[in-house]
Amino acid sequence: MSLPPKAPPKRTLTLRDVSEASGVSEMTVSRVLRSRGDVSPATRERVLIAARTLGYVPNKIAGALASSRVNLVAVIIPSLSNMVFPEVMAGISATLESTGLQPVVGVTNYSPDREETVLYEMLSWRPSGVIIAGLEHTDAAQAMLQNAGIPIVEIMDIDGTPVDSAVGISHRRAGRQMAEAIIAAGYRKIAFLGTMMPHDHRARKRLEGFEEALSKAGLTLVDREFYNGGSALLKGREMTAAVQNRTPDVDFLYYSNDMIGAGGLLYCLHQGLDIPGKIGLAAFNGVELLDGLPRQLATMDACRYEIGCRAAEIIAAAGSNNVVELTPTLQRGDTIR
Repeated sequence: MSLPPKAPPKRTLTLRDVSEASGVSEMTVSRVLRSRGDVSPATRERVLIAARTLGYVPNKIAGALASSRVNLVAVIIPSLSNMVFPEVMAGISATLESTGLQPVVGVTNYSPDREETVLYEMLSWRPSGVIIAGLEHTDAAQAMLQNAGIPIVEIMDIDGTPVDSAVGISHRRAGRQMAEAIIAAGYRKIAFLGTMMPHDHRARKRLEGFEEALSKAGLTLVDREFYNGGSALLKGREMTAAVQNRTPDVDFLYYSNDMIGAGGLLYCLHQGLDIPGKIGLAAFNGVELLDGLPRQLATMDACRYEIGCRAAEIIAAAGSNNVVELTPTLQRGDTIR
């Protein structure tokens, strides 16, 4: 799928742009951005605001022209402990291996402010492209991406408008598809258990799609449980216990990711519950961890490796204005009747 033609990428911003926006000389702008020389606090603040608003990033390649590039590809992801992203990185690395381009990774810990900082530092080294997780960014990060003058690929999600190119799945559609399968199997008292909801926009969109499908069938969630923290088996067990204590007649548990889903499955098995007869379970991502569980947890493959490969192909070809939508596969496992 391709977007309508866009204007060519903007040129790289220069000190002159910041100078004109802030109303001070280029030399003063340089002093402020390099933290050198005496500059009044008011002038410093004016320059910094102008630079941030424009999305200006200084060039750290000493002695090089502002238009020069290095053979690095900035890859910005929210986590390395989440089992999803190492597989994405594997696809990126395998595809770039023969291109002369080298991926360099920055981790944001699901923090928009941290993402802005990481992006700023990486762009200052003038990479040949950026691969960044998600479509939601701070205004300053959005400005930096729009004015980088290089291929930008936002990955994992296509539910929104990309800065340049995007590769991923529709998480809203994935949520709807999972809900439809659960409803078709006869479950009616359904709970949702999720993590990182304030900043994990993809999990939020899956929940939105899930609830849309429930509403269409005349259903609503009977319970929900959230927590802020990394995906963990222990948290999955604790969250599942909390929901079952509050809502003992719940007959299906839908988890935002496989790690907490696996913890929930182990808890239900320990309690001797009839799975999938009395209670069903499903999660999302299709990570290899599920292969070692006593029961195969229902999940959905998020096309992680292919996302990495396709994003890297766009960067290597210096492409732009591409939207690649991949289709996740529902894996019913042993936990949906």
